[in-house]
Amino acid sequence: MRKMMNQSFPNTLPLLAQLVEETKKSETEIMTQAFQLGIYQLWQKHILDEYLRGKLSRIEVIDFVGIDIVELAEQQLPLS
Repeated sequence: MRKMMNQSFPNTLPLLAQLVEETKKSETEIMTQAFQLGIYQLWQKHILDEYLRGKLSRIEVIDFVGIDIVELAEQQLPLS
């Protein structure tokens, strides 16, 4: 399992160390921010998925994630 994870995800420890050094923030602050950003991105993806499945209107999704993200998602749809 560990071997598979290393192939799927880059080693984040050097990135964390670089962020700590360059931002002068603690590891805890950076990990907290990373967690919050990750949750927000997962939420955005969920909202967009709901829109693309027809469960939310375009207007609702624009209110949640903004027009730029909605338009980007729409551009990535395969042409029918």
